[in-house]
This record gives sequence, structure tokens and C-alpha cells, in this order.
Amino acid sequence: MNTDVEVLIQGLNDPDVNNRLSNLKRLKELVDRGYIPKPHINEYAVNNHIHTTYSFSPYSPTKSIWMAYNAGLMTAGIMDHDSISGAREFISAGKIIGIATTIGVECRVSFANTPLEGRKLNNPDQVTVAYVSLHGIPHTQIDRVKEYFSKYQAERNKRNRLMIEKLNRIMEPFDIRIDFDNDVVPISQYRDGGTITERHILYALSLKLIEKFEKGERLVSFLKDTLEINLTKRIEGYLLDVNNQYYDYDLLGALKAELVPRFFIPASTECPDVREIVKFSREIGSILAYAYLGDITESVTGDKRSEKFEDEYLDLLFEVLKDLGFNAVTYMPSRNTLEQLKRVKNLCDQYELFQISGEDINSPRQSFICEKLRLEEFRNLIESTWALIGHEISATEDINKGMFSEETKKRYPSLSKRIEIYAEIGRKTFKREAYI
Repeated sequence: MNTDVEVLIQGLNDPDVNNRLSNLKRLKELVDRGYIPKPHINEYAVNNHIHTTYSFSPYSPTKSIWMAYNAGLMTAGIMDHDSISGAREFISAGKIIGIATTIGVECRVSFANTPLEGRKLNNPDQVTVAYVSLHGIPHTQIDRVKEYFSKYQAERNKRNRLMIEKLNRIMEPFDIRIDFDNDVVPISQYRDGGTITERHILYALSLKLIEKFEKGERLVSFLKDTLEINLTKRIEGYLLDVNNQYYDYDLLGALKAELVPRFFIPASTECPDVREIVKFSREIGSILAYAYLGDITESVTGDKRSEKFEDEYLDLLFEVLKDLGFNAVTYMPSRNTLEQLKRVKNLCDQYELFQISGEDINSPRQSFICEKLRLEEFRNLIESTWALIGHEISATEDINKGMFSEETKKRYPSLSKRIEIYAEIGRKTFKREAYI
């Protein structure tokens, strides 16, 4: 690759957002002039769950769009934990490169005092607490959403500091210590409204371990024999390869799967009650979705252990979600078996819950494209993505025109009809604004 192009691509993660967007404009000019090959855009390629550096990811919002574009995505959606601060950049980058975008926030909520209390939901680390996503947030509500989650970010950082203290006690015999302000904050976008997660803590630890033991056999031996971390053959192979370009992220994945339970402190004050988030989502005109995880055998991202989640009580889960007022379920087709996915799809149809596809991008090994969307069984996820885009456009113009507003539901009671109407809005607007 031409050195100038490489510099521009590296600049997509520049600390300054204006520089990031400027570099993307230059790259798009080079594509248009034929200096960079134009990728083939796949009609089936949609992804509504892309994490950025505003939660944890190798990619800024601008770099995420560039990666999505080069992967052949037709649409892309930002989904950061407890943060919407990267949304405006993501929208601008999408317009520059020619990708339709949606914006959202992922957060954890408490299902206390519901029939799901005490259950392991979609959260490997804690019962009763689950991950949910606010999709299709109207652009007029960005500042309100940012303000809403700022208090939860502050509470999260109190727990982050306590977890680091606990982790440091584990690592003290090996003369390894992590400092929240000096080691963790600098590898996050915290000062610009981003969230600090357990992944940031583990990434900081990964860098310390690499510095102390170097890549390869000595580090792998320390993980297996001293920390007693169970490494899959795949992950062990990655960590034995000293030339592995994703080494630090592979190490992070191994640590997350095995080490987190040893220093994890349950979240409490940073998790709103599920009823509160249902109410807030309705007020801002977003689409609230439960993020289905399902029982895991081998994690596709290497950062989750084999264990059971919602599948044993899935019917109850859907009943509770509908009663609480959820609009949708989002799932990651590459993570689950076809049997699991068919069951989820059938329950969504039974309870009239909107279906959203997302691939949960937060590691450089992950593909932005879900190949399962080629299958006829999942063509509905392409249509629903365009409906999500149409909803976001409509709700930005008038919050009462969103797909799940009382006004819209009264006019079009059928969810399938609303999907058809809003998908048409999404496609027409995208073409009219000449993004492609």
C-alpha cells in the first residue's frame, strides 16, 4: 500500500476528531479518483452494533466507518457502552464515505423485582443485570442522552477504581501494578465523553504483561501455570506467535474470559432499573432492544467462557420483555446456532418484537460482515435495518413520527406494515441525499 495512504488510514485514529474526518475525506477522494480500489458493497451487509473507542474498540468512529466501508457494508450502526459521544462523528463519517448510519447506546439495567430476578441473563459477570440497546436515537436527543448517561459513567468509574485495587492485589506478587489515571484513562476516550470498561482495565494489564514477560512462551507459561488461566488451543496458538499483529487484543480476550471473575465487583448504582430505561427510551423516541446472547459453547470473540445463559427460560424472557414495554430484540447471527436463531425469530414474531442484527465489533479479529445474513432465513434483518434507518430519520424530524410512537402504532397497528413503510423511508432518503 502507498505510504501516503497508510498515513491517512493511521490518521483515522488521530486524537483530534477534525483530523480524523479530514483524513477520511482525503481517502474518499483517492477512492473516487481510482487510486484506491472501490470495495464491492454487499446488499446483505448490515451491522447495527459497532463499538468504537468511545467504549472499547481499536477503531474511532471515523475508522469504524472506513473499516465498514472496506468490508462492503451497506449500513453501519454505532453502539457504545453508556456513551453517545461518538455519534455525531459517526454520522459525519458515514456521509463522507457513503454509508447509511444509525446511532445507539448499549447499557446495563437491573431486572430486580421482575420474574427474571436472580437469573443469569446476557451478562457473563452478574445475575439480574442485563445488557440492553437503545437503537435509532433521534439526532435531536443526542445531548439529552449524553447527559443522562454521564451520571452512570461517574458511578462506573468508582467501581472501576475499586476493581483495579482488587486486581492489583492479585498481581502484587509479580510486581505488576495498574494506575487508573495514568494507565487506563489515557487508553480511553473518557476525557471526551467516552466510557471506561473492564476491557480498558484488562488492556492496560495486557500491556504490562507483555512488557514484563514479552510475547511468546514465557508469557503463555505465566498465564497457564501461575495465573491458572485456561487457554483454548486457538488462543494459545495466537499467544505463542510473537509476530501476531493482534497480540494485545488476543491477550485481552483470554484475560477477560478467565480473570474477570477474580476481581469483578458487581455493578449496582451504575445500572438503572429496567423500568426506568423503558420510560427513558420512550421519552427520547428510541427503539429499546434486549440483546440476546444465548448459551455458548466456544466464544467467537474468545472472551467468553462456555456456559448457559437465557435458552433454558427463553419463553419467560420474551413474556417479561413484552410486558415491560421492550420494542425489539437484537442478536448476533454469527454467535449462535441456526436452531437457537430460529427459536428467537419465532418468539419475536409471536410477541411482535422488532428484530435487529448486530455483530458487536470490539476486536480487530472480528469481521464487520455477518455471512449468515446471506441466508434466506435472515433476509428480514436487512429489511429491519432499513426500517431502523427510516425510523431514525423520521423521529429526528418529529419524535412523534418514530416507528414505535403511539401516533404511528395507532395509524399502523401491524409491525410488519411499519417495517415495510419505514424501510422505504430509509432507502429513499439514503438515495435522495446522494450518499451513493
